[in-house]
Amino acid sequence: MIVKPLQSAYGGYTVARDERIMLVRGAIPGETVEVSVQEKRRDYTRAVVTQVLEPSEHRVEPRCPVFGMCGGCHLQYISYDRQLRMKEEVLIDSLTRIGKIDVNLAPSLSDVQWNYRHRAQFKVSRQGIIGFFRESSRDVVEFDTCPLMKDEINGFLRKMKQQGLAHGLKEAHLCVGDAASILLKYPDGHKCVSEPFRAIGISSIACNEVLSDGAGYIAFDLLELKYTVSPWTFFQAHWAMNIKVAEKIVQAAAPLSQGTVLDLYAGAGNFSLPLAENAAEIILVEEEAHAVEDGARNLKMNGLKNCRFVKTTAEKYKLPKKVDLLLLDPPRPGMTADVTKKVLENTPERLIYISCNPSTLARDVKKLKEKYDIVSVQMIDFFPNTFHIEALVFLTLR
Repeated sequence: MIVKPLQSAYGGYTVARDERIMLVRGAIPGETVEVSVQEKRRDYTRAVVTQVLEPSEHRVEPRCPVFGMCGGCHLQYISYDRQLRMKEEVLIDSLTRIGKIDVNLAPSLSDVQWNYRHRAQFKVSRQGIIGFFRESSRDVVEFDTCPLMKDEINGFLRKMKQQGLAHGLKEAHLCVGDAASILLKYPDGHKCVSEPFRAIGISSIACNEVLSDGAGYIAFDLLELKYTVSPWTFFQAHWAMNIKVAEKIVQAAAPLSQGTVLDLYAGAGNFSLPLAENAAEIILVEEEAHAVEDGARNLKMNGLKNCRFVKTTAEKYKLPKKVDLLLLDPPRPGMTADVTKKVLENTPERLIYISCNPSTLARDVKKLKEKYDIVSVQMIDFFPNTFHIEALVFLTLR
């Protein structure tokens, strides 16, 4: 079947139409392509490109030799400028179609396209092959280096393969900052072996839920602060982009005038701790124990006396009577109805919403518009060459 997709869609798809909507994997809007239908649903069809008949000027050669097999990347065949525009198109479509919000995006935040990831979650097969899962599969795709990873991570991967260190593992989460840490996930009952990993230069080694060796954390520079994370704690893998977003939040938050900042879904304090210098108080709400432990360490290391963590969920936390600035960085499902209700009842003066899902962002902002005006919306490209889309939204109480 020959089609000509004209619109970008979330998930790395483009949209074509025959008798129904067709979601096409592997095309760029405006191209003429031959496709093979993979799945037919009542309302739409999924298809994949088998041949490009009229290529876009934005089509490029993928850098990775296992692109299309490994499930980690989706857009390497598209020039980076066009990737950014496609993500902007998806974000605008979500806001207008789901949120009924007419908005002009501020210039997108982006940085380097390659060798940006400070964190890798490698999978290991029963045969000891280490790599990433094939898309929609548990098959492990092996490769020599990943063009998205920092050189240090690719170096450690090479040593692990040369020395057979992946045998017996299920997963290996490798992170690099001022040092390297690794979280080794073994099957139940398997003995943890840390010495060979220390020998190749990894300083902090955790096995499942237990720290086996080292300090137990690595550190990053965060706008003149020292930001630490343990092997179990999520952090933004594209750290150069993280710095840009943190700077943008600091700028947008000014003037704080010694006000109260509440950070729901705080993690270890990545986006709110840089505000401590100008805030009277920062309350960080986080449910994950490792993140709270890392956050407490960050407060102590940086001498931040006006910040405190509350270990609970956003749903269970009772908002203070007066909040001058509320930071929201929810997971992919977005804010629950309970959290949204509390925000609208408490009415903080300003909101900053960091989103990792355009559709739930649109749904949540639509509800917040009951009492808030949108100041700006920006697309953030934390994950170049993938379909993932983040956004930064500033809102003020009407």
